[in-house]
Amino acid sequence: MPWFDDDTFWETFSSYIYADERLRTAAADVSRILALAEASRPDVLDLCRGTGRHAVAFARLGCRVTGVDRTRFALERARVHAAEAGVTVEFVERDMREFTRPAGFDLVVNLFTSFGYFETQDDELRVLRHVHEALRPDGTFIIDVLGKETLARIFEETRSAAAADGTLLVWRTAVADDWTRVRSEWHVIRDGSDRVFRVEHWIYSGRELRELLHQAGFRDVRLFGDLDGRDYGTAAARLVAVARK
Repeated sequence: MPWFDDDTFWETFSSYIYADERLRTAAADVSRILALAEASRPDVLDLCRGTGRHAVAFARLGCRVTGVDRTRFALERARVHAAEAGVTVEFVERDMREFTRPAGFDLVVNLFTSFGYFETQDDELRVLRHVHEALRPDGTFIIDVLGKETLARIFEETRSAAAADGTLLVWRTAVADDWTRVRSEWHVIRDGSDRVFRVEHWIYSGRELRELLHQAGFRDVRLFGDLDGRDYGTAAARLVAVARK
């Protein structure tokens, strides 16, 4: 079973991946995204939405929002989050390779390195073609990943962090296949036990991501170093592509 299909991975890491401080930045993220998209109240598809922090922030601004994720555990938390916020979001349990809704949206977002998981680049391209199909004419796709250039600058084979609950998190990472993929071991060390998950995904340079988006049919692709629209240069924190249909 691929690592991303293992619900125990998401359940184990949910409190760390979806920490409260990330929830608090969602509204600011959404404001930056709308500025990049040059949109006010678009119909939004939040693809690989996790626990719905951005979906709810979009809905609070009056957008009609659909959130898609294959992880039931995350979607259950997202529904609770939306109910507590008093907003309506359509949540759909579906693999991103399978979901499409032709001409259903003005804006599609895929955030926080939620792309690159699949074994073949045919599947990667299939996702992007479905995104292109789901957009209305002149619609916008915004994707946010850790770019290959940034990874090369900050790469560490081993990283660790202590969580507030006393858990020690350790990541052991290797670049593989001529700098096209990353393979990692994610360790959760708690109460004398070490639980290990193995994660693998594609990594893209700015040029590679732009070329893949053009292959999927997008006519105009601009690259940025973060959601604030800074240049994708040597100091870039992220690789953000803004692609127009």
